Amino acid sequence: MTQGRRAGLISLAGVAAGFGVYIAAAAAGIAAVFALVPPLYTALKAAGALYLLWLAWQAVRPGGAVPFTPAELPADPPGRLFTMGLVTNLLNPKIAILYVSLLPQFTDPDRGHVAVQSVLLGLTQLTVAVAVNGLIVLGAGGVALFLAGRPGWRRAQRYVMGSVLAGLAAHLGLGRPAAA
Repeated sequence: MTQGRRAGLISLAGVAAGFGVYIAAAAAGIAAVFALVPPLYTALKAAGALYLLWLAWQAVRPGGAVPFTPAELPADPPGRLFTMGLVTNLLNPKIAILYVSLLPQFTDPDRGHVAVQSVLLGLTQLTVAVAVNGLIVLGAGGVALFLAGRPGWRRAQRYVMGSVLAGLAAHLGLGRPAAA
């Protein structure tokens, strides 16, 4: 929100690339390993929880950055924005589980190659996700302008965002492993 729509769309492209990685893995059957090797799933889940905790700490630490403080900040380069979106998505093992558990429900071996069907279904989900999140990115500019002129809202947003990220990290880190 603070770097504008272009930055949000670049980050969203990284998220989409992460979906692409999981789509390819699910189609190849590699993502099924998470269901068969729970420690691998647990390790990726822990990495995701730690990343969320780091983001939460960045929001609430003393002297931490308030995302909506009106200030001239150097913009993150496009490569960093893309990488942040990609890493955020790849550290979410629930995406892999979603593809491994959901896509097979809609494939039919009698209608052709199952991997191709899985890729097409995954690309459909990716298209919908990018479209919806793209609209959110485009609308976020107005929210940023609203919050920029209201210091109380910025302070509250900082703690709410940090609390939500910490809660997500706790949920991810303490949640039960997915059933095989």
